[in-house]
Amino acid sequence: MTADDSFGRLDDDDYPAYTMGRAAEMLGTTQGLLRALGDARLITPLRSAGGHRRYSRYQLRLAARARELVDQGTPIEAACRIIILEDQLEEAQRINAEYRRAAESPR
Repeated sequence: MTADDSFGRLDDDDYPAYTMGRAAEMLGTTQGLLRALGDARLITPLRSAGGHRRYSRYQLRLAARARELVDQGTPIEAACRIIILEDQLEEAQRINAEYRRAAESPR
């Protein structure tokens, strides 16, 4: 991938653009929390050629929500389960809305 290809993907929510240090800084948390979220399998960062973790904006949104729940006293494992269920619900609602639009549109 060339530099031009990478630059064009920065608007991609799933593009792993952020290093662990930058991600932790953006979230106002520690790298340890990001590692714990990886251990709990909420987020699985991609690895650079040198083995460094890289996070996408989507993963950072999940991590930010996890931090919010953990800061409120929710255990990390429970926070991860809550977020997974929230994400699944959001996806199901999106799919249902698409089905409704398709059913209502004239054929």
